[in-house]
Amino acid sequence: MTQLNAYIGYRDAGTAIDWLGDAFGFETTSRFPDEQGGVAHAELRRGDAAIIVFSDRDGYERAPRKGDTSGLGLYLSVADEAAVDAVFARAVDAGATVVWKPETTPFNYRFRVLDPEGFEWTFGIHRPGQTVS
Repeated sequence: MTQLNAYIGYRDAGTAIDWLGDAFGFETTSRFPDEQGGVAHAELRRGDAAIIVFSDRDGYERAPRKGDTSGLGLYLSVADEAAVDAVFARAVDAGATVVWKPETTPFNYRFRVLDPEGFEWTFGIHRPGQTVS
């Protein structure tokens, strides 16, 4: 078995963890503090998707956006268009910056938003890795 999980360093990881729960429905499954009162390691889950979050103590560079993308983001597949719309509404209510409103493309129904620290999040119905006909 192979499983892919993303890790993200946030300048304010505690606030980001709360926001990811409010905006996208992530549940925190584990959280370990660091010596400075931040987050050494936290794991969040939404359905089958899991991410790792930690406090960015080193000031990592963020990829600059060029147009509507930085070329680096997270994509989560959800069940159907109603689920896309529901997550979009929740994210907007939580203060996400809208990049793409929900829309249909030739291969997907999706939206893209930025979280408060500028990371790109896309939710759609396409399942990457599956054969598209």
